[in-house]
Amino acid sequence: MTPTLGVGLIGYAFMGAAHSQAWRTAPHFFDLPLHPELSVLAGRDPARVAAAAERLGWAATETDWRRVLERADVDLVDVCTPGDTHAEIAIAALEAGKHVLCEKPLANTVAEAEAMAEAAARAAQRGVRSMVGFTYRRVPAIGLARQLVAEGRLGQIRHVRAQYLQDWIADPAAPMSWRLEKDKAGSGALGDIGAHVVDLTQYITGEKVTGVSALLETFVKERPLPAAAGSLTGVAGEGMGTVTVDDAALFLGRFSGGALASFEATRFALGRKNAIRIEVNGSAGSLAFDFEDMNVLEFFDGTEPAEVAGFRRILVTEPGHPYVGAWWPAGHGLGYEHAFTHQVVDLVTAIAKGEDPTPSFADGLQVQRVLDGVERSAAAGSAWTEIAQ
Repeated sequence: MTPTLGVGLIGYAFMGAAHSQAWRTAPHFFDLPLHPELSVLAGRDPARVAAAAERLGWAATETDWRRVLERADVDLVDVCTPGDTHAEIAIAALEAGKHVLCEKPLANTVAEAEAMAEAAARAAQRGVRSMVGFTYRRVPAIGLARQLVAEGRLGQIRHVRAQYLQDWIADPAAPMSWRLEKDKAGSGALGDIGAHVVDLTQYITGEKVTGVSALLETFVKERPLPAAAGSLTGVAGEGMGTVTVDDAALFLGRFSGGALASFEATRFALGRKNAIRIEVNGSAGSLAFDFEDMNVLEFFDGTEPAEVAGFRRILVTEPGHPYVGAWWPAGHGLGYEHAFTHQVVDLVTAIAKGEDPTPSFADGLQVQRVLDGVERSAAAGSAWTEIAQ
């Protein structure tokens, strides 16, 4: 009989629901060395967390995350709360001997991320594992992109372009949420979605961002306060609140191998719902990806004769592509939720093998340093800002 891995999830909103589905689904499609048990779901509101637990498949509930750490039926703590709570919860969980999966960005500040990475390093010496949830790494087309770069198919990397474009707060009448408050979210589009493209480009290229020159902008500086608890999500109440984070981030960068880079993250790109666009140009080839067509990777082989050269459209649904063999026949595309399932598979497998999973808290810290560098550069009039390595 497969040994179990008891999971305690803290937070039950958008990310909590996505993680719940992944924990439920992974053992049904992949042969896991440990069987995840959905032991307990934690949230502050007793009625809401109870309803969420019933809907999402959790066996029990808690209204204090500290109680989750005390439970014998919890081996791993999954942190899906706002960024201002990540450090306290994750560090306490690691010290309690629980493995930790923490949503991105790792923390709200470099100091918090450093403390988390240090706690993770100490815990790893006791066999306690940790991982940060940069889930888009687990999209099969992204895995193929990384593989092509690692095989040298692009040659020397020269250019990296990355955008993450959404439009969900483009309407000035959209109400305030915790994601628009710096003390809770750390930053706006920069940390919420910009963190993803920083991580993805570093993951694909195998290189690090070493310096940035940045602009940040807040287009709508006040928004209606949300309606009272219990009302419909996204409904405005009375009064106005101050937006204290960026609405958009734009920055240039340089990679450790010498490549030039441009990054854009905005939640004001009307018509773009979840466009993660990455293009990498090398001395021997190029690749391009857009999450709004997530089962496709475009690849240009610069070694082919000019008469027949051109970008080829690779449908990344073959059994030999990363993760795909566990799912459907070729041509039957995967969706947003599958990357979360792949994240569970990789995490559980690493824990069973006694290995440190990736991306690690140290990886999350490195991304946090890039975000911090962007903020410092923008505050200094786009001054070139080196990123500590």
